[in-house]
Amino acid sequence: MIFQKYLYIFFLVLALSLSFFSTSKAKEFFIDEIEIQEKLENDFNKERLINEGFIKAFEELMSKLVQSVNIAKTKNIKVNEIKSMVETFTIKEEKFINKTYSLNLGVLFNKKKVFKFLDNKNIFPTEIKEEKFLFIPILLDQVNNDVLVYSNNKIYNKWNSKDNKNFLLKYVMPTEDLEDLNLIRENYKDIENYDFEKIIEKYFLNNSIVAIFFKNEKEIKVLSKIFFKDEKIIKSNSFENINFENDNNLDKLILQLKIVYEDFWKEKNLINTSIKLPISIQINSKDYELSSKFETTLNKIDLISSFSISSFNKDFIFYEIIFNGTPKNFLDIMQEQKFNFDTQNKIWILK
Repeated sequence: MIFQKYLYIFFLVLALSLSFFSTSKAKEFFIDEIEIQEKLENDFNKERLINEGFIKAFEELMSKLVQSVNIAKTKNIKVNEIKSMVETFTIKEEKFINKTYSLNLGVLFNKKKVFKFLDNKNIFPTEIKEEKFLFIPILLDQVNNDVLVYSNNKIYNKWNSKDNKNFLLKYVMPTEDLEDLNLIRENYKDIENYDFEKIIEKYFLNNSIVAIFFKNEKEIKVLSKIFFKDEKIIKSNSFENINFENDNNLDKLILQLKIVYEDFWKEKNLINTSIKLPISIQINSKDYELSSKFETTLNKIDLISSFSISSFNKDFIFYEIIFNGTPKNFLDIMQEQKFNFDTQNKIWILK
């Protein structure tokens, strides 16, 4: 009896401890390296400068979370509303140089409050997931009847020259390969239908984009073949008044096309916050390492709206999870994290 009593107390403390971490660990977005500066004049106000930092950090967060079509809805937000979503912030560095005050901030936003803000604007956020894509740009000069690839193609040379830290897609450029060059030249008259498989497979990347630029005197048409997992998505875009001899024009074209790809990626990872799927999970209470790892994983998944321990006994801990998605979506995500479930009953068992 005494042993059972102490055993019960042990599991009570364990469950309460786990429950505390389940409900008290705030989900947050951290925006780092926010740099702002201002001349040291008579009306200098440090609080005003920090507020500017909050606005800048919020704009950076929105550029990661929101598709371009919805960005306008997140503009011109009053600083007090932004500050209400700030969990905390740190001043990483302060400098006074040449009568100029410079500040480097790190800002932590409360995820639930940010999602509530977006929900009020009828905006679905996206998971902030970075991904590598192989990017193969091919320029078909229809005026000179020529195909330009690798270093002969200005798009290839400039594509990664300006890095935007808020973009989720990172691009791997192909190396100059004579065999690949010959393959492209051999197929360029029917390049729209060429599958590029022999080129893509050399890079061992799951995802790739082949962008074919059709250049004539009036416009640039871009046919993008996006290979994502087992899907092949075709996108077509047109750009007018682009002068390939003008670096600013090329930078503008590249930026606009990258936004197209960012929107594609965000669409693939949208969080439908209107879906609130309850999921019950059972875990062996004696396997503390498993339950700890499970909670750590739940805290990292944006699609998890909330979770807590609903009950416990000497054998099992029971979790209640609210998930912004379908059961299959949840199981797929958890399988990627090496968690498998027995789903035969209403309460799923973590194996």
